[in-house]
Amino acid sequence: MRALLTPEIAPKMGIVLFRPGPELMPLFKRGRVLLESEPESYARFATGELPAALQPLAIDPQMQSVFDNERVLSAAGGLVALENWLEGKFSCQWPLSDYHDGNYTTLRHRPGALRLCWHCDNQLREQTTERIAGIARVNLVSWILLAAGRDLGLPPEHVLSLPEFCWWMVTKDLADIIPEHLARRALRMPAEPHQSVMRESEIVPALPATSILQSKARLPVEQVKPVLILHADPESPESFLLRPKRRRWVNEDYTRWVKTQPCEGCRRPADDPHHIVGHGMGGTATKAHDLFVIPLCRECHDELHAGVSAFEQKHGTQLEMLLRFLDRALAIGVIAKA
Repeated sequence: MRALLTPEIAPKMGIVLFRPGPELMPLFKRGRVLLESEPESYARFATGELPAALQPLAIDPQMQSVFDNERVLSAAGGLVALENWLEGKFSCQWPLSDYHDGNYTTLRHRPGALRLCWHCDNQLREQTTERIAGIARVNLVSWILLAAGRDLGLPPEHVLSLPEFCWWMVTKDLADIIPEHLARRALRMPAEPHQSVMRESEIVPALPATSILQSKARLPVEQVKPVLILHADPESPESFLLRPKRRRWVNEDYTRWVKTQPCEGCRRPADDPHHIVGHGMGGTATKAHDLFVIPLCRECHDELHAGVSAFEQKHGTQLEMLLRFLDRALAIGVIAKA
């Protein structure tokens, strides 16, 4: 257990006082406690308990844009998984209360969630402060790093390195959101020098680190057996009719492959090939073509059909998911030309 506390100093008596709160008292019942000055990188953390494992990536300012990306949280299981993890904490995370109830709940607050007793939940539910957001951020980052280590088969106490985290993002189809500076660090490439004036002879052309990482993340086309082979017929009989009868395109091999891919909503294993609804797709008593499908797990599939608008506000539109998925299917050779 680690904590970030604010001291109260009585200089004449030579006494330093701390107010840890009941949830941090076990820290002082184990004997001696290590004290050190607060690093500058800890300035944005709220007072209270810190993550159990010292994860340098959690306090790396260059990682903030990655942790704030909704696709990264979805790959770690989403807010539901974060809340389930927080339910294992039987202590209130709000340190500025003299009283804590014996019952607990979770409160969603951007960018994540936090664990509160009922008393503090009633006080904070309608509030938006930097302190609450700081606690929610610590929980979010801790959960993402824990989920990444778990998916890689690493123990909870393992200190996750940047190359390991980038590899986890590659396995979750997130290589496209790794920033250039992080990709250079992960590939052990020197930082690009920034000079206002350079001679032409000093310019050395080089590929961006992100393109190198993304190219390594994709399988060569020749290593993937095409699932779907497309053939264009520019003189189909229907194309000469003024009002041709529409035929629904069906391909069970492709939809079977789609359901084996990660869910486009939460990145967990998919269960169903979802046919796009709305956006001019499908119609009464019919489905969209089998080409217009995306992989969804059962939970996300039920969530979408329960409310398309709410689902798309949370995860992005179905058309965005479809374009991203078709781009990947084409890039890895699953869809090929005849």
